[in-house]
Amino acid sequence: MGKKETYYGLPEEVKFCKRCVMSNQRPASAVEFKHTIDSKKTTMNFDEEGICDACRMAEQKEKIDWEKREEELLKLLDKHRSNDGSYDCLVPGSGGKDSAYQAHVLKYKYGMNPLTVTWPPILYTDYGYQNWKNWLDSGFDNISFYRNGKIMKLLTKLSIENLFHPFQTFILGQKNIGPKIAAKYGINLVFYGENEAEYGNPIADNATSLRDKSYYTFKNIDELYLGGVSVKELKEKYDVQMQDIMSFLPMPVEEMEQAKVDVRYLGYYLKWTPQEVYYYAVENTGFKARPFRTQGTYSKYNSIDDKIDDLHYYTTFIKFGIGRATYDASQEIRNRHLTREEGEALVKRFDGEFPDRYFEEIMDYLDMDPEYFKNKLTDKFRSPHLWGKDKNDEWKLRHNVWNGGLED
Repeated sequence: MGKKETYYGLPEEVKFCKRCVMSNQRPASAVEFKHTIDSKKTTMNFDEEGICDACRMAEQKEKIDWEKREEELLKLLDKHRSNDGSYDCLVPGSGGKDSAYQAHVLKYKYGMNPLTVTWPPILYTDYGYQNWKNWLDSGFDNISFYRNGKIMKLLTKLSIENLFHPFQTFILGQKNIGPKIAAKYGINLVFYGENEAEYGNPIADNATSLRDKSYYTFKNIDELYLGGVSVKELKEKYDVQMQDIMSFLPMPVEEMEQAKVDVRYLGYYLKWTPQEVYYYAVENTGFKARPFRTQGTYSKYNSIDDKIDDLHYYTTFIKFGIGRATYDASQEIRNRHLTREEGEALVKRFDGEFPDRYFEEIMDYLDMDPEYFKNKLTDKFRSPHLWGKDKNDEWKLRHNVWNGGLED
């Protein structure tokens, strides 16, 4: 096979982890914040033995002294604990299994008084909305920040057209809302859930504190992009006013430092196993899984709040050859709930399944032609080194984890 053009700065040679089913085409989580479709990207690291960083991180978790880590957590909590009924930490979340677990453990096991904050889904699922209500009814105060709906729709559409990334702008708002609300309320401690190193960010990024993470702050507003469009272009071409997009943007560096907001991963201190987190949330906060299998995978309880979630994972399949079943199976292999062979079979069966359940509703919300999305946009974002057409003129992945693929 001759050399094929690569998009997004992806590695030309496609490799699969020898332990899980993830490929080296997976971008690190920070790449979600990049603004162009051809910017140099950082992808998951594989070591000399062909093992990905996420699997190595899973190994490290088995060697950690979790009692000692919990002692570190207790010292941190005691430093911030309030005695006057005021909020002493903040937990951003939608009421999914992870945020439900975080808030409940912090309040009912460790005696903290968390304020919960929600950046709502673009299009709530009925069960996602009910899980959010059940979470709050299990004992939490909450601020639900509903951003400018007109701008959310515009930026989501631009994210799809320019980046083929339905969640790019949503993720920015979701990530930034916690520290910003914490600063407003004088809360110095913010908890997110799992450490992103567990999913493929460089192990070197596995730190207790996230205060230096660039996506929580900015220095120059002219360097910021939303939906693949610069702030300057949004103002000039789309007649967007600064006050309309401020809620999507991070805090200026100076404000973050002045507020002394400390952002942490609870998963650094407590051993985080998604299935056990799910069971805990079911038992303690009334969390319920989807009443049906999620399209593109075999599970029912991961990322089910937003109707656009399923479409997002379809776009990762198109851009990187990595669908939702690959993400789910890799995580379960690392936690020893699946064998690699079982993971391969699940990926083969479900990865890339088109999410038609909510598709028409999403297209109607965005005022986008469904055929334009399915044909023109989808094909535009297929990297030639990943995709080719077979003898029947149908798109096929050139490489897959079960050793098949397109013959040139």
